[in-house]
Amino acid sequence: MTLLLCMAFATPAYAGIDDLLPRPKQIVTGSGTVRWRNKVRVRYVDSIAGVPRNAEESYRLRVTRLGVQIEALTEHGVWNARQTLSQLSDGQGNLPCCVITDWPSFRIRGFMQDAGRSWFPLEELKAEIDNLARFKINVFHWHLTENQAWRLEIKAFPQLTDAASMTRDPGRFYSQEDVRELAAWCRERHVTLIPEIDLPGHSAAFERAMGFGMQTPEGKAALKVIFAELCELFDGPYIHIGTDEVAFTDRTLVPEIVAFLRERGKKVVSWNPGWKYGPGEIDMTQLWSYRGKAQAGIPAIDCRLHYINHFDLFGDIVGLYTSTICRVAEGSDEIAGSIVALWNDRKLPDVRQRLLQNAFYPAVIALAARAWQGGGYQYFDDFGTCLPADPAHPATVDFTDFERRLLYHIQHTLPPDAPVAYTRQADACWHISPVYPNDGDLQRTFAPEEALTVKNPWALLEKLPATPARGNGIYFRHVWGPGIVAGYFEDPQPNSTVYAWRRVWSDAEREAGLWFETQNYSRSERDQAPPQGAWDWRGSRIWLNGVELVPPQWLGDTGQIGLETPFGNENCAGREPLRVPLKAGWNWVLLKLPVGAFSTPEVRLVKWMFTFAFVD
Repeated sequence: MTLLLCMAFATPAYAGIDDLLPRPKQIVTGSGTVRWRNKVRVRYVDSIAGVPRNAEESYRLRVTRLGVQIEALTEHGVWNARQTLSQLSDGQGNLPCCVITDWPSFRIRGFMQDAGRSWFPLEELKAEIDNLARFKINVFHWHLTENQAWRLEIKAFPQLTDAASMTRDPGRFYSQEDVRELAAWCRERHVTLIPEIDLPGHSAAFERAMGFGMQTPEGKAALKVIFAELCELFDGPYIHIGTDEVAFTDRTLVPEIVAFLRERGKKVVSWNPGWKYGPGEIDMTQLWSYRGKAQAGIPAIDCRLHYINHFDLFGDIVGLYTSTICRVAEGSDEIAGSIVALWNDRKLPDVRQRLLQNAFYPAVIALAARAWQGGGYQYFDDFGTCLPADPAHPATVDFTDFERRLLYHIQHTLPPDAPVAYTRQADACWHISPVYPNDGDLQRTFAPEEALTVKNPWALLEKLPATPARGNGIYFRHVWGPGIVAGYFEDPQPNSTVYAWRRVWSDAEREAGLWFETQNYSRSERDQAPPQGAWDWRGSRIWLNGVELVPPQWLGDTGQIGLETPFGNENCAGREPLRVPLKAGWNWVLLKLPVGAFSTPEVRLVKWMFTFAFVD
């Protein structure tokens, strides 16, 4: 069947073939361009030659002098072709002649928002879904219940969304009309909405509202009433039931709820680790932490090391983009795809800061690209989050190309006010000193620092032993440790000091902005702000052209604090860039980066790392 349609597109990105994101599987370029007036001939076909998997999302886009034609098996394939077409125009109505044949390597490419802990306005969720669907994200995982609050209106139990039962953002929840509106929004963008009601753990808000726990006869009966409402309310195929981080006292609860939902035509998703299922006993598991294991006979979603609440601005984006998904190059019946998750354990001041400090858009777009393209170079455990210093390394070449595309779409496809803290890092080259044991004396000085006392420090630094590193964010030891995510050093030891130095060119004398931090504060921790006058609790220091740079006045509380104490300006994305003077020509930077223990009373998960990037 062939249809001639006048298609309405979102604001086009005007990227051209070289900047398409995700990068299509097959492109045959023609000669010249054609004038386009938004008319597209759509032809539904039974198959597209050369497409090996996920055919329902595949498409072939032809741009010739005869016009524009889309071939696809389904409306979803047409939608994907439209996203590619919207990026191809030059902004003047011209399209490059080409034939693009494309399909996703993985059938699930999604993101999760934890609205249970911190409420997101409906319009914000719609904007995120709209923005990310342009990059072929096709799943929105909506985490709706937590210890802090139950966010979904249940007609049978209105007390669940009473403000008195909430400990954060009281009174903020989603009405059933909100759900229908968001579900329709997702359908229009071919995004599968997966709601999550977490049981029986993470359920303190349920207990406060109901007066009993989920693992009681009353709790089980109430859950069945709740899920009966959900099955009518959510028209999508999946419902997520959680099951993580809990001791099971009623061994019949999970099997009964799974059977209850399946009887009503729903497919059920559950966290892994969580309840232990046999083949066929659950429709899909979502792997979290390094302990999550894909099981034969149960499709798996890889979410293990994709918790962006622990991500920094730069290094972890490298790890996410360069990593394979679930250690395979492409999906299968048992490896469904991947989801990036944003958990809001620690309160942040507002929605914008949640997106900025968690590197939300760069991270999800990196996942969208990798899950569509397939492949990868490691599973976080080879070079981890450290981009290979060799510019010819395949991972470095690929990431450099991805980063160019990403920066283009940050500027052209995302809205101008989208909260994004990212700048080019593929060309940031560092010298890293050997590791100097400091015997617990974090103030102790070593050869690179002693260079500051000579007339020409850079000349001396260039003569010191060093190895290369590349990027705006370098982990010497990743927060999860070398056995899980590799850092720069293969076997990092506590009580060590390392130095990093580099030169940066400026065409003129000017003031620049600087993103700098030596401890990216995870948004899941009760960590304390640094002491006033110091960059961190470890004695890290920075010199620009021999002048030491002092940290800002910290706004966070340095006393004992909890998850409900919002971060102030501890993370560099949560404050204005530091204003620094650059001279015309070469400028040099020296960083001192000591570490004591890898877990301290002030900071539970010490990140031995740094972030450094000049910005306008």
